[in-house]
Amino acid sequence: MDRVLPASLHKSISYFLFDVVYPLEKYAAPTVVLVPPFIKSAMETLSEATGQDLDTLEYILGMLICYPLGIILLKLPHGKIKHLFSFLLGAFLLQFTIGVQWVHQLITSLVAYVLFLTLPRSVTKTLVPAFAMIYMTLGHLHRQFINYLGYDLDFTGAQMVLTIKLYSIAYNLYDGELIAKNKADRAAKKCQEFALTELPGIIEFLGYTFCFSNILAGPAYEFKIYADACDGYLLYDKKTGKPKGKIPSNIFPALWPLFQSLIILVIFVIGNGKFPLLDPVNPQTQTPYILSETFLAMPFIKRYAYMWIGLFFIRHKYYFAWKNAEGAQNIWYAGFEGFDEQGNPKGWENSSNIDILAFETGSNVKTLSAVWNKKTALWLNRYVYIRTGGSLLATYGMSAFWHGFYPGYYFFFLSVPLLTFCERLGRAKLSPLFSTGGKWSPWGIVTMVSTSLIIEYMVVPFQLLAFDWSFACWKSFYFFGHIICIAFYVIVSMLPTPKKKVQ
Repeated sequence: MDRVLPASLHKSISYFLFDVVYPLEKYAAPTVVLVPPFIKSAMETLSEATGQDLDTLEYILGMLICYPLGIILLKLPHGKIKHLFSFLLGAFLLQFTIGVQWVHQLITSLVAYVLFLTLPRSVTKTLVPAFAMIYMTLGHLHRQFINYLGYDLDFTGAQMVLTIKLYSIAYNLYDGELIAKNKADRAAKKCQEFALTELPGIIEFLGYTFCFSNILAGPAYEFKIYADACDGYLLYDKKTGKPKGKIPSNIFPALWPLFQSLIILVIFVIGNGKFPLLDPVNPQTQTPYILSETFLAMPFIKRYAYMWIGLFFIRHKYYFAWKNAEGAQNIWYAGFEGFDEQGNPKGWENSSNIDILAFETGSNVKTLSAVWNKKTALWLNRYVYIRTGGSLLATYGMSAFWHGFYPGYYFFFLSVPLLTFCERLGRAKLSPLFSTGGKWSPWGIVTMVSTSLIIEYMVVPFQLLAFDWSFACWKSFYFFGHIICIAFYVIVSMLPTPKKKVQ
């Protein structure tokens, strides 16, 4: 980070962190009581024996542990005991994976709860999201300061999931108050099914914010979904206690995502090793492979094809985490959507955070956004997009802000609206002329291929992160993605809009 910040500012921040903040760790260390020392020693031994990075090993095992823990939770009686167990297991997983840093999750949750207890809903619907975002922001900045462009498993990942939860529940409580007073606005009516009329108890609240099966990788779904799973209301009628329908088996919904995640993990390890974008030996400081002289000497098409394949394999690390978490939540029916009015099971969408096939064959940004990190997309839609009058800039800006402050994030998120504008224009002026079938029609394939080519160009800074690396990469491809979008918009804007066919 010293290559980015002025020396005097870097020195001041270093003094504050190392002489003021870090000494406080001795007060937080005694709170790590759920993980016996012998487990940490065993993990270090396993790391040395396998040659795997300790952080990565603990994270993967933490994800897999959720399956037996989910079986235990399933067997517990519905109600407060499940909420308490969810909280304690989540705390255990954080202490297992990030140690003393687990206190950040606890501090943020407790401060937010106190704010909910003491302040009006009209205040907390802004103050709590702001507090959660600021806390998460400080975590992002700290991580970038102490290990710029590097990767260490710390509390920021879990804090990002927590931020979505606190942001959402703040609006749930506000919407509930508006609805109770018959003053619901358009946004509150759209989110009415998740509205809360009263603040949950502290055990229920901590069970939600620490929910073990989504604390490491998400997805962060609504409080009502979590509470109904713990209290049994997804499966049983509140008044009679009888099943709402024939309760489906959870075996396949749990084991199939687990199986997929393990296959995906193997694909990622092999593919990422063969098609690295960064320097394989020192990805943090050395020039990325795709910016090396050897790589830049290759023909344009060959370079782009390599980058496209490399990005394809990189996506599999996200696929692994989300699919693994999906199965872990389905074990105890948190992913189950409940029954319809006829008593038929709706499905298991609550835990689904990625539709891999739909994403890999997406024909527009709207589809890609809807099926990638789905629950984060829902959060952005419900609590940013519709609350700002449909502002794309606010939505993509919030998404970038949520991810962190590496320039590469903003290269990507602030470029995507350009492609979105082009797609909207194309749907209005070209689709009526050429669209003669579904997704796999000739026009559908054209939009699919063109979307993939442009979006892969735009997303590569998301992996490179640094400003100079991101700019240099786009420059090496002659900024073709931006040029094509601008030219498309100018040319197609001059075309007449086809008249709608009269039914």
